[in-house]
Amino acid sequence: MATTSPTGTLVEGSETSTAAPVSPVSETSVMTLPGPKTDMWIVPIPKRLQYDPEKPFYFGLFLNVFFGVASTLVVANLYYCQPLLIEISHSFHVTYDEVSRIPTLVQAGYGIGLLLISPLGDMVRRRQLILGLIVLSAVLSIPLAVTSSLRVFEVISFLMGMATVSPQIMIPLAADLAPPSRRASAISIVISGFLLGILTARVLAGIVGNYTSWRIVYWMSAGVQGFVVLAMYCVLPDYPVKNKGLSYFGMYRSMAKFVVTEPVVPQIMLINFAASACYTNFWVTLTFLLGGAPYFYSTIIIGLFGLLGALGVVVVPFMGRLIDRIVPWYATLISTIFLLVFQAVQTGAGGISIAAVIIACFGLDVFRQTQQISLATRMFSVNENARARLNALLILSVFLGQIMGTAAGTEVFVGYGWRADSLLSMGWYVWQFLILVMRGPHTPSCRWFGYEGGFRFRRDPMLDSSRRLEEAEGELSGTSTHAEEKAEEKVEEKGTSAEGRGSEETAKAKVEEEKVEKEGLDAVEEPKALPKETQA
Repeated sequence: MATTSPTGTLVEGSETSTAAPVSPVSETSVMTLPGPKTDMWIVPIPKRLQYDPEKPFYFGLFLNVFFGVASTLVVANLYYCQPLLIEISHSFHVTYDEVSRIPTLVQAGYGIGLLLISPLGDMVRRRQLILGLIVLSAVLSIPLAVTSSLRVFEVISFLMGMATVSPQIMIPLAADLAPPSRRASAISIVISGFLLGILTARVLAGIVGNYTSWRIVYWMSAGVQGFVVLAMYCVLPDYPVKNKGLSYFGMYRSMAKFVVTEPVVPQIMLINFAASACYTNFWVTLTFLLGGAPYFYSTIIIGLFGLLGALGVVVVPFMGRLIDRIVPWYATLISTIFLLVFQAVQTGAGGISIAAVIIACFGLDVFRQTQQISLATRMFSVNENARARLNALLILSVFLGQIMGTAAGTEVFVGYGWRADSLLSMGWYVWQFLILVMRGPHTPSCRWFGYEGGFRFRRDPMLDSSRRLEEAEGELSGTSTHAEEKAEEKVEEKGTSAEGRGSEETAKAKVEEEKVEKEGLDAVEEPKALPKETQA
């Protein structure tokens, strides 16, 4: 039997070359009504981008790469300030300690935006949500460039962090639109763009700020965001709302329910939490390691190690294509083992050999991103209509891991040295491995532990779809059986009550009959007691 992707294309395992198109929003729901013709009630949507159930929009490489480029340009807003802190302190005539709050406020705003805004991708039309957020970030860049008050700069920086969550709406959108056979590849391209934005923002802001005023960086940011908005308006297709009946608070209830009722969700979050802590710990303490004995490198040379991360970004899309061919659980297992190996290299020789540091930089970056893509692919398979909420849980675990990695890693490095800090990360990698192997690659979604389902290595979309269908049918049958039992109980209760009412009515009828009989007898006996006048 042939299966189709959300864009109407055939996936691996299809038997025929043509298939009826299905909705690009969901693999299980078919939207039969055409979409709206305007954004925000007034801005017309180009006709070729309007949703038409008869002509699903094709999600090809161009749109996928465009998502990646847009993520690069938008996420840079979070990191422009970091190389400019000295210039900003001089401009506002404040100390370094005071301006050091700015990156913290930006990241805090980003974390709150992840929690409050990014799950809205499951409630509203994502085209207008993405456009609205990028317009807001463009507008906020202007007061950052002109304000002369540090307090105003801090407040707007916080709001800018909240508005810069549109890439985290594009990632689940790419997972929705891509065919199942290249879902991991689609996710990897958007994540690569996200990582590239983190790397290039610091370099670009440092160069511009070194030769001109730091304010030019934010004027440049406003122009870049404006360009992204225009490009998005012309390229981003419109799709219907996925969950029309979902309320805002119901959205958070469902997120909590996923954590409690879907064993794979907390498993992925725990692994991602520890992996993010390891990754952040390595890159934060690398500056201390290379700046001290025996290396004593300058800030410029230390910054060049970030280029190794850029090489990792280039490799990641190829790893995504590999993940498309195998079961994601195995991709997570392999990447976690390699992360442990490269961390062991850093633990053994990171403080005595620069070659070991270079090898660890490249290996840890490549396999951390591979691990993240495999985890995201597994997470998005839990519920196709809740991918924005699931992504919010995934990124929230990353955010919390970054906080722990920075705090604990710095404390251990300063107090006990580079090797103790590296051993801490090795312990966290062992933790990830143990959490992963508690559940096998094909364990049913209702089981918290075990290896039911076998050990199949290569992905089989047809078999995976049938397995999910069987589990869904099992849940439905269990629900229907419970409902039937309840219905039977109600019928029995009604029958019992009806019998009771019937017996009461029968008793009343007998009493009435006895009364009538008695009255009849009295009526018959009355002539015998006629008055004497009548007898005469």
